Formats: sequence, structure tokens, C-alpha cells
Amino acid sequence: MAPKHSSKLLSLPIQGVILIIVIVIVTAAAIGVPAILLIRGQLDRQAWELASQGSQMALVLLDARDSELSNLAILTAQRPTLSELLGRGDAEGLAGYLETLRAGAGLDLVMICGSQGEMDAQVGLEIPPEACRTASTNKFYRSEADLEAPVWQLAYQPITEDPTHNVVVGQAFDRDFSDHLKAQIGMEHLLLFNGELIGGSFPDNNQIWEAFRSQPSTPSESASQNASSDLSLEGVDYYSVRSRLENTGLEIIVLLPGTAIAETQRRLTLTAGGGILIVTLFCSLAAILLTRRISRPLERLRDSANALRMGDLASPVKTSTKVREIAEVTYALEDARIALQHSLEELRQEKAWVDYLLESVVEGIFTFDRQGRVTSFSRGAERITSLKQEQVLGKSVDEVFVLADRASRFSQRIPSPSAKPEILTILVNERALTLEVAGARLAPPEAGKANQAVSIRDVSNEQAMRGLLGDFLSNITHEFRTPLTAQAVSIELLLDQLPELSQEEIRELLVSNHLGVLSLQNLIDNLLEGASIEAGRFQVSPRPTDLAEVIHEVAGMMRPLMDKNRHCLQLEVPVDLPLVQADPRRTSQVLVNLLSNAVKWGPQGSDIFLSVVTVADEVRISVADQGPGVLPEQKHRLFTRFGHMQPNNNRAEYSAGLGLSVVKAIVESQKGRVGVEDRQGGGAIFWFTIPSVAVFSSQEEEDL
Repeated sequence: MAPKHSSKLLSLPIQGVILIIVIVIVTAAAIGVPAILLIRGQLDRQAWELASQGSQMALVLLDARDSELSNLAILTAQRPTLSELLGRGDAEGLAGYLETLRAGAGLDLVMICGSQGEMDAQVGLEIPPEACRTASTNKFYRSEADLEAPVWQLAYQPITEDPTHNVVVGQAFDRDFSDHLKAQIGMEHLLLFNGELIGGSFPDNNQIWEAFRSQPSTPSESASQNASSDLSLEGVDYYSVRSRLENTGLEIIVLLPGTAIAETQRRLTLTAGGGILIVTLFCSLAAILLTRRISRPLERLRDSANALRMGDLASPVKTSTKVREIAEVTYALEDARIALQHSLEELRQEKAWVDYLLESVVEGIFTFDRQGRVTSFSRGAERITSLKQEQVLGKSVDEVFVLADRASRFSQRIPSPSAKPEILTILVNERALTLEVAGARLAPPEAGKANQAVSIRDVSNEQAMRGLLGDFLSNITHEFRTPLTAQAVSIELLLDQLPELSQEEIRELLVSNHLGVLSLQNLIDNLLEGASIEAGRFQVSPRPTDLAEVIHEVAGMMRPLMDKNRHCLQLEVPVDLPLVQADPRRTSQVLVNLLSNAVKWGPQGSDIFLSVVTVADEVRISVADQGPGVLPEQKHRLFTRFGHMQPNNNRAEYSAGLGLSVVKAIVESQKGRVGVEDRQGGGAIFWFTIPSVAVFSSQEEEDL
């Protein structure tokens, strides 16, 4: 039955609008007012937390400064040059050396104190001599003299090789320190020592300190420390936190301005109130619109039918009515819309799948019409050519792809589907590519007016790899042929002239054969290691190792090769080397490769230097030669596979390009670093590092 129309039914939409507006206003007020109060309280708590965090950060920075000074004092006291200058009594040299150390470490003070507390030398800012007597027991020193820096933070350390002298390093609490501390914590502050002002970040610290002391402070219940309070200084409200560095007389007062927070509270209050008003107006308008739509189901049904006729399948057909015939029509239209939508979605999915297959193909695909204009350009073609679809659509294919030889046009070189020639082209963006091209006369339906489809594949890298492989085979053939030829000549002389040869000549021929065998063995080892690295089967087994023993063993192994080329190996190995975490066999292989390179590139009769130094928590091994050096543009690829080093002169040398890549793989597997640098006076220095046993163990614990 059709619904009965009456004045009571017609008034329901109006009643619904009034009811919704009342509910929205009451709900918005019930949620918004507590939210505003909560926001104001939360901002205040966050301000106190921020001030407290700034205070804690300042204490952490001061403590870190103390640790840094202690470390610098230890490092300075352990320097052999310092002990040597003190032993010689060279006051001028000592002052220059201390100044260099002070400037390099960024210190304000470095001084040498005697065992009786007397000051023997001092560089940097001025400090009274009595600081020597207190530095061993007090980390902080306060001078009553009128100096640039009245308070200092000091670190004391006896000199390792001269127990009668001590090193004292220090940093002053001056304006530079206050500015640095302000930049770190992002807040204004005052520094106190034993209750007296010594510095701060304000332009006039004394005025701020007097104002701070003269007015009463109000402790905050939100503060995280007992020494926190609300203050008003020079018309600005501050959140202040006063903290003391543990076991010292040093205090810091962190001051966070509250002006921005108060302004934020005001803006948030206005925003929340405005939001409540906007939500109320919006919901009221939505209620009016909703009631109108409910009251006009037939108009909605008409609009839905028109939308279906115009192809809008996304909008559902909905009406709110109690008339059975209208409801049945609504259901029938909705079923038809859903069925059409499903059919259209299936067609779209099929098209999307075809498009996805085309875009997923590694090769690039493009089409052009009978006039030679490009009509489509796939993502693969964009990746290969670095050209966007918008740049090529509508352009001539011969304009986009220009043959390098200019003998013909690209469209004339497109082969049949069975052939895939390689064509060197220059693109419209001036980029040269070698493309493998395949063509087809049958174009897909999506191509529209396309007359021909072309598939392209970038084979520039493949050509480069073929050239690189040819160079590698040439070099490896030369590397094998040279020692084999020398061995063949030596063996032939032994066979033909053995009775006539002296013992020295026989020994020389045998040494030559031995060196040839070692060369071939090293080359084969590098080939095998390179193959294992490529296959992912490369393994290194680090263990605590005596590096000096490995170095001396390799030096003995390389001695015949050194003698043959009249090289002199200069070893600089400290007697107190720490144990390193390394694979002895692999480390020997690294040294053999580096020394072999030094022999190859160093002129006959020159010295080769192998030095070892301990730097921080690792050991650095350097191999230096007096050869032609390494060109700067070659350094970045020197440790790559097949990376050849061309000499910095006109010498013709051959190399398989594997040794240094194996060196890099071994060193990095042992958690070390490798590099090359120029040697002063000519030549190159190849270096690598190995972590000490203690460092390697700590790293493993962190990994676990």
C-alpha cells in the first residue's frame, strides 16, 4: 500500500534536522571542552618535560666532555715525541709540539706539570701554576685571578715514558662553550660553580642571574626535579630547571621561554572552539541535505536511472521508501548495475593483465604508423632509452632512433621477426646505445592505428663484457705464457748444457723455475678465489693470529723474487704488535699479492717498504713501492674484478685484474679496510687494516 501523506509525516524531516543539530551541539561541547582543558594541561607538562630533558642533556654533555678530556690526556701522555722532548730538555720544541697537539685536539689548555706540582710548560689560555697541584684530585678548577676563563674543566694523566711529569689538558667555561652548549640543548642557560655565576648563553648573564635570585620562584607540580620552578625574567615567563653535576660544584640552570607555549595554548583553544563550531555547522547542513534526500525517493530513483544511462556504474541505486513497487524497481536497477559493473571490471582486469605483461617484459616495445610516427612507447622502452613516452609520441621513429653510421634510416633496418640484428643508434637525447632489434607487422589492438611493432633490447653492456672478456683472456694468456716460457728456457738449458753449467748457474736456473712456479701458483690461486667469490662460496676463518710471524714468513717466501729483481724489502714491524683476528693463510695471500705488485711496478734495484702500525683498535699494514704510481681516475676501480692498473708512464704491463679484487674480498671478510694512496716522492702505497682480537670479540658480541 502507498503511504498516507499528512502534515504530521511531512514535519518529520524538520524534526529530524532539529534533533540532529541538538545532538551535534551537545556532543561537540561534551568532547571539545574537556579536550581544550586537557590540551592546555598537556602542553604545560610537555614544557616541563622539555626543560627537564634539556637539563639532563646538558649534564650528559658535561659528563661526555669530561670523558673526552680524559681520553685526550691519555693519548697525549702516550706520545713518544713528548717524552723525547722532555728528556732532551728542548723547551722551544716542547712548546711548539704542545701547541700543535692543543690546536689539533681543539683544547683550550695543555700543560706539563712536574712531580712536585710545578708547571714546566703551558700553551693555550692563561691559567695559574697552582692548577698543576690540584689537577690530579679535582676535575674542576676555579681561579680567583682576573683571567679570561675563571673556571676550567681539567684532565690529568702521568706521562707513560716519563713518570716524573704529568700531562694536564683543559677546556675553559667561556662564552664559546656556552654558545656551543646552547646549540646542543636548544635552550638558554646559566652556569654556576659553588653557587657563583661563571657563564651563560644570555647577552648579559649577570643581569639575568641577579633577576633570577631576586624574585621568588613557584615550584611546579609537573616538574620532574625538585629544583624546577616558574619564573618571570624581564617580562618573559620561563620554565627553569636547576641541576648539579654529580660530585662537583658545577650547576646549570636551563631556562625554557613560555611565550611560545602560551601562544600555542591560545591557538589550540581557538582552533578547538572553531572546530566545534565548524563541525556543528557542517553536521547541521548534512542533516538538512539528508532529510531532503529521504523525503524525495522518486527523484533519487530518477537520478540513479539517468546515471546508469550515462554509464555511471559506481554510484549505488538507493531509495528510502515504504512503497513496494518503488522498492522493487530500486532493487532491479541495483542488480542490473552490479551485474554490469562486474562485467566491466572483468574486462578491465583482462586489459590490465595484458598491459602488465607488456610492461613486465624486459625488452622495450614501441609501435609506429604508416607515416613512421611513434604511436605507443612501453615502460621497458622508457627504461632502456631514458626517454619518456611524452617525448617521443607523434615523432618520427627515424628522428628518435638515429643510426650511428648515418648510412640509412632506422625504419629501413627493422628486420623480420626471425632476425635480431644489433644496431648502434644515437637517440634523440644524444645517448648512444647498441640495440638488439626485432620487428613484427602484426600490431596489438591497443596500438590503434599502428602499422608495425618493434621490440628493442639494450646489449651495450653485453658488448662491453665481451670486450672485457677478450682483454681478460689476452692478459691471462700473457700471464701464463711469461713464466711458462721462462721455465721452458731454463729446463731446456738444464737438459742441453747440464754437464757444462756451474753450480751457481744451475742454482740460478732452478730459482727461475721456482719463481715461475710461484707466479703460476699465485695466478691460479687468484683465479680460484675469484671464481669462489663470484659463486658465493668464498670463506675466511679468522682466529687470533701473530701478524709479525705471518709477515716474516711471507718475506722469506718472497725473497727469491726480490733478489731476482734486485729489490730490497724494508720491514718496519713493531715488537709489541697486538694479536689480530685474521686468517693466516688468507692474510699471507694478501701480502703476496701486494708485494708481487710492488715488485712488478717498482724499478729494479729500488726499495720496497712493508710497514705495520697500530691505529686505535686496529693494525694497519702498508706496502709502498717507488714505481710510477696510480692515476687518479683509476683508483675507484682498482679493487674491482678485472680492474687493471695502467702505469703512470709508458711501460707496457699485463695483468689479469684479479689479485686486488681478491685482496679486497679477504680484507673485508676479516672486517678490515683496504685502499691506495700516492707515496711522497713517487710510487704508490697499498694499505689494509685488520682488527685486533679485543675489538673483533666486542663486535661479535654486539652482533649477537
